[in-house]
Amino acid sequence: MSHKHHNNNPFKNPENLDEDIKQEASENSENAEEQKEENNTEPDELQKKYDTLNQQYLRLAADFDNYRKRQEHEREELLKFGTENALKKMLEVLDNFERGQKALENVDDCEKVKESFNLVHKQVVDVLTKLGLETIETEGKEFDPNFHDAVMQTPTSDKPEHTIINELQKGYKMGDKVLRPALVNVATSEG
Repeated sequence: MSHKHHNNNPFKNPENLDEDIKQEASENSENAEEQKEENNTEPDELQKKYDTLNQQYLRLAADFDNYRKRQEHEREELLKFGTENALKKMLEVLDNFERGQKALENVDDCEKVKESFNLVHKQVVDVLTKLGLETIETEGKEFDPNFHDAVMQTPTSDKPEHTIINELQKGYKMGDKVLRPALVNVATSEG
């Protein structure tokens, strides 16, 4: 076996093997450095994304808070404006009450007093009706818990069950909103 033949051996000799191992280790070390750098940039990007989302969230929260405050303010203004209009309309009624009071100071005639009272009452009802007040219908109607409050029940055969016999206190609504339910006496079946 000659020395020449030994050099053509496909297996590496010990010196060459050491160099290859060193080179591979060096390459692996460089790759590890690159990966480390990549890993370092990843959290930075995530942090940037988080910061951006957080800023968007804070802006949205502030916008919503401003919107809520504006809505609240507008609602208060509407209520104030509505109340102001109602009060202005009621001032005329108040004036008539005061005029009537003075006019009736020396009047002994009961009919005159009734007439004045009825006139002012009519004016109050007219003003409130213009403002949207409606009377809830009761007598002869079927009991409806949305509009009526049954404070009495009377067994009777004269009227069908659940029919309102009489009204104990007027109820009022404004559109679909019940301001105060009517207090009623409702028919129930006898026995």
